[in-house]
Amino acid sequence: MKKPASLLLAILCLACQPQTEKSNTYYNLQEAGIKSGGVRMIPIKTPTGDFKVWTKRVGNNPRIKILLLHGGPASTHEYFESCDSFFPQEGFEYYYYDQLGSYYSDQPMDSSLWTTERFVEEVEQVRQALNLDSTNFYLLGNSWGGILAMEYALKYQKNLKGLIISNMMASSPDYGKYADEVLAKQMDPKALAEIRAIEAKKDFANPRYAELLMANYYVHHICRLPLDQWPEPVNRAFKHTNSTVYTLMQGPSEFGISGRLEKWDRKADLKNIAVPTLTIGAQHDTMDPKHMEWMSTQVQKGSYLYCPNGSHLSMWDDQENYFPGVIRFIKEVDSGKN
Repeated sequence: MKKPASLLLAILCLACQPQTEKSNTYYNLQEAGIKSGGVRMIPIKTPTGDFKVWTKRVGNNPRIKILLLHGGPASTHEYFESCDSFFPQEGFEYYYYDQLGSYYSDQPMDSSLWTTERFVEEVEQVRQALNLDSTNFYLLGNSWGGILAMEYALKYQKNLKGLIISNMMASSPDYGKYADEVLAKQMDPKALAEIRAIEAKKDFANPRYAELLMANYYVHHICRLPLDQWPEPVNRAFKHTNSTVYTLMQGPSEFGISGRLEKWDRKADLKNIAVPTLTIGAQHDTMDPKHMEWMSTQVQKGSYLYCPNGSHLSMWDDQENYFPGVIRFIKEVDSGKN
């Protein structure tokens, strides 16, 4: 039976529509004034003055809003850009954010600003500015961002819907011990001896130091891809890292920890985190995956995601496990299953 020409025309018109009503809603950022693609410079008050931090919103979902906390300290949001290949198709609203001192935000020179406590208050000010609350606010922190996420939850968890601690142990001393007693023993002994000799002299500006670490540590435990194939967003984040803030808080490299964060430890306080929490560990990480699994048993509503092929940046070198696990956790919390 032939379909009327008018019906065929209507079907064709529907098939040619560029976007569904749902996608139109998702990409409508409801920006007032000049459209900026979701970018906002958010004012931040600190004990030493007022500054601005960079944020960028992607998507529109009143129930699921994810704030991404990058590592470093003082790296950038850029290495999180792999999220663009996974979150939009799930309809998640998410926010890139460069913390104070990082490349796209203000970079004041006052060293008194670089404390965990002040960064927590910064995150709270960003949350308020973005109108995130306990009905929709998911906090995802990687590395140093995981420290910041834990600290935020311990003070402000009433504002959270869910917490994701990605590739960060709950103790800097344990992190340092793992680097010394496990990962260092996996290195070429000659390379390790040369690294330790440079560290003993505090000759961290020596190009040989970075060269040795990249070849013998970073490509095995930070991002497990050949160095000439590292993703461009990862290279950009490394290029844009504020080394002054990074060294002050972390130390000269990812091989252990020796800065202001050296004695940070929240293992005993994990029991106080009551919001649904996902911890993410990876087999080849700078962080002990067994410790990350243990953390999931210490919080009140914990679950664990293991990335067997991943390292510290599992969102790049183990995407087939990292993103499905994160997405599943968020959807379960959203549906009330967690």
